[in-house]
Amino acid sequence: MQNSELPIAIYSRKSKYTGKGESIGNQIELCKEYIRTHYSEEDAEKALIYEDEGFSGKTLERPDFKKMMSAAKTQGLKAIVVYRLDRISRNISDFSKLIEELSHLNIAFVSIREQFDTSTPTGRAMMYISSIFSQLERETIAERIRDNMHELAKTGRWLGGTPPTGYASEAIKSITSEGKSKKSCKLKMIPQEADIVRTIYDLYLEYDSQTVTEAELMKRGIKTKNNNYFTRFSIKAILQNPVYAIADKASFDYFRANNTDLFSSEEEFDGIHGIMAYNRTFQQKGKATIYRPIEEWIVSVGGHPGLIPGKTWIRVQESLERNKSKAYRKPRTNEALLTGLLYCSCGNHMYPKQTRQLTEDGKSIYTYVCQLKERSRRSLCSQTNICGNSLDLAVWEQVKLLSADQNCFLQFLEENRKFYAKEYGDCKEKIAALQREHTETQKKIQGLIDSLADLEDSGVKPYIIQRIGDLQQELESDTARIHELQQTLSRHSLSDTDLLRIKQSSMFITCMDEMATEEKRAVIRTLVQKVVWDGVQAHILLFGSNKDSKIPLG
Repeated sequence: MQNSELPIAIYSRKSKYTGKGESIGNQIELCKEYIRTHYSEEDAEKALIYEDEGFSGKTLERPDFKKMMSAAKTQGLKAIVVYRLDRISRNISDFSKLIEELSHLNIAFVSIREQFDTSTPTGRAMMYISSIFSQLERETIAERIRDNMHELAKTGRWLGGTPPTGYASEAIKSITSEGKSKKSCKLKMIPQEADIVRTIYDLYLEYDSQTVTEAELMKRGIKTKNNNYFTRFSIKAILQNPVYAIADKASFDYFRANNTDLFSSEEEFDGIHGIMAYNRTFQQKGKATIYRPIEEWIVSVGGHPGLIPGKTWIRVQESLERNKSKAYRKPRTNEALLTGLLYCSCGNHMYPKQTRQLTEDGKSIYTYVCQLKERSRRSLCSQTNICGNSLDLAVWEQVKLLSADQNCFLQFLEENRKFYAKEYGDCKEKIAALQREHTETQKKIQGLIDSLADLEDSGVKPYIIQRIGDLQQELESDTARIHELQQTLSRHSLSDTDLLRIKQSSMFITCMDEMATEEKRAVIRTLVQKVVWDGVQAHILLFGSNKDSKIPLG
């Protein structure tokens, strides 16, 4: 198809809905009018419309933008027309790459407001210049947000969200010089939880290990406010949080030596109050929370009492940094077949743990270990481990016997499908709902950030920043829940396609021993609902059966 016969694409974007000004509808109409004037009426009527509402211009990760670029590569376009340059991107690097890609595809890029047209050398040069100003504007917005954090740091207030263990959020009302009521928050100590935090620091310093600290807490029956056992990850979050550090001379010297942005004087580090650290984290769309380096923190003395002396908190940070190299590393390869299916008789999952030994044919020897036993260091469960190689082989032999009867095997497939159908569907619905909620929360955060750029010095800014903090906490919670549900899905049975393929395969039984590890796992999940180890025997519970098969291995 010749370039003159190709369609023109109109792209519009707005980071939030306002119902006025440069709305998406207005942008599209202006672009169509431009096409009528500079191309033809037919081009305007046949223009392809791509629009993203609720997405920021700082990245190109937008659904309709991606569709447009896919069309540009596969079908071809005559030109892409936008109302304003920053509707495409506010990032110089992204924009430069885009222009180069469009040039390679022989697609013109037109920005109406700036009157740029990349089909001309002058237009391309001016486009790059204008993109620099677009990025400057975005960086200015980010600087304004940081300036607001500086103002908040002077007050030492709590921005909202889930309070850290040991504290609760307390609302404080005050009257401004204009006579208006103003609300803010500070942290209030919860004595019982504060004692748990001190215990966690004491245990970690005694054992120099998050794993042993976790085991000791379980042994003592110490749980979180949600009545769950502390994990290594929740323990680390407490140990790293500067909110617990007492604002004393040691902590002042530490933050100053690390070039932290300090907003309290040395005299204000009174040895009583705790630390408030702003700008510790930032969110990236679709990614987990990222922690900024300490030199980017904004630190001040908070209005809450501290719990851990500065020297102690610093010792813990040094230890955590030193122990990074000892952290648990997931094995690169895992030959275990029963991961997710094997339970200890105490009710907890058993997971494979590699040893340094090898079998006669050179394969790694691994054992299955009870999670509760491992985490509690035998204090809550003392069940014996089981050789994973032996158990997997024994279960696989049982599966081969069951599979030899084709009719029986197909019946198991149907029972498997019935068992998982409802749970699998519910799980997918929950994930979809959480992902929608996650996307909406991201849009709200970006809308609030964009709104800060339009505000001059205003008393409402601190509340917007506080709301951003609350929404970021919601994002973290949704992300964790989505990951948990996705893990559940991954442990379920074969897909419809795989099941159909197995049903139709006459060679299935004869090639079982030649199957790869992943294929063996999948087959086991079509027949076995769960396996329970009681220290002497493995009990195999099959789909559609109330009785279990016993494999003595003790």
